[in-house]
This record gives sequence, structure tokens and C-alpha cells, in this order.
Amino acid sequence: MRIVIIANGDPPTSDALAHWLREGSALICADGGARVALSHGLKPAHVIGDFDSLSEADLRTLEAGGAQLHRHSPRKDETDLELALLLAARLLADDPQPEIVILGAVGGRLDHELANIMLLAMPALKRIKICLVHGRERVLLLDARDGPSEVVLEGRAGDVVSLLPFGGDAHGIRTSGLEYPLNDEPLLFGPARGVSNVMLGSQATIALRQGMLLCIQSTG
Repeated sequence: MRIVIIANGDPPTSDALAHWLREGSALICADGGARVALSHGLKPAHVIGDFDSLSEADLRTLEAGGAQLHRHSPRKDETDLELALLLAARLLADDPQPEIVILGAVGGRLDHELANIMLLAMPALKRIKICLVHGRERVLLLDARDGPSEVVLEGRAGDVVSLLPFGGDAHGIRTSGLEYPLNDEPLLFGPARGVSNVMLGSQATIALRQGMLLCIQSTG
């Protein structure tokens, strides 16, 4: 099952919402992300956070539409998006094909943007297919901390793909379908060698033996 999460950053477009919220998907909103849902006539299954970005009228409307409200204290250790991701992970615990798509996680404060990307490395999300989407960019994490990891990117020739080591050096990277291939090579934490590779066709494969690797795909 796919769970779509709307966070309280730059709002996704109606086209993006229609693309990702396919039949059978569930919608979770992280606090102010629920205002985006309301503006598009969407009915989230869950709304979670400290609700500092929502009015009581908003909350009544959401609850009347069937949303379960999960209110947390403002004095909490987790961000609203983190709480939404942990809730999604619990809901997908027994799902054979768990998937999470995050919308609205970019925009506003830089610290929030960086923290939102770092959430992809949470242990609770390890078995879940997850990507963060912003406009024409998709961000996903290859996590080889417990063993080799591989992903097949779908797109088209000319898509830009950047590979960034995350949390330390990334080792044993193999790619196919990219203009500048890597053949069992490392990308070291710090240098920008992995930025702006290019897809040669509709698919590209990235495999990682050890470490973590952010894959950022920008479509034309």
C-alpha cells in the first residue's frame, strides 16, 4: 500500500496530488499540510502534529471528514513530519509492499529541509520504499548499512541524477544507464563528484555495497 504524506512546506500542485494519490492510497497530513488537503477537497485519514498551523475550525472540518487527529505537545522531540513517518511505518508494518511518498517537505527554513531529508535514514523506514518529491525532483535513499542495496530509477533520457554520500563515505557503487558510470567505486563524504550525472534512457540502476547514498532525480 502507498501512504502519501503532505508536510507543511511548499504545497504540491494539484497534478502532483492526482499523480501520487492513486486509488488505494492513504493520506496522512503533518500539521499544516492538512490545509493543503482541505484546499484541494481531500480527506486525509490521519492528521498528526502539535497543530500550531491549524485552527480549531480546520480541525473540526478534518474530523468531520473522517480524519483521525493525533495531537502532540509543542514541547516534543520529534518534528511533525517525523511523527507522520513513524505513524505511516506503524500502519505499514504488515504490508507486503509498503511505500511512502512525501510531498511538501521542501521550502521555508533550511534547517527544516535538511532535517526532512535526514528523516529518510530513520531505522523505522528501512524496509519501506520511500521517496521525497518536490516539483520535478525525487529524493530517495539507498541504505546499505545492513547489506547491499539497489534501486532502479524510472524516467527518460536526459534526466539528471545526482548521487550524494550520506552520513559518511559510500562504497562499492555500481551504476548502469548513466552517462558517467561507476564500477564498484566509492563516493567520499564531502567532495561533489556524484552531482549531475545523466540518464541515457528510460531506466538507470544504482547499486551500493556499503554506507548510504542519496539519489536525487530531476526530470526535464
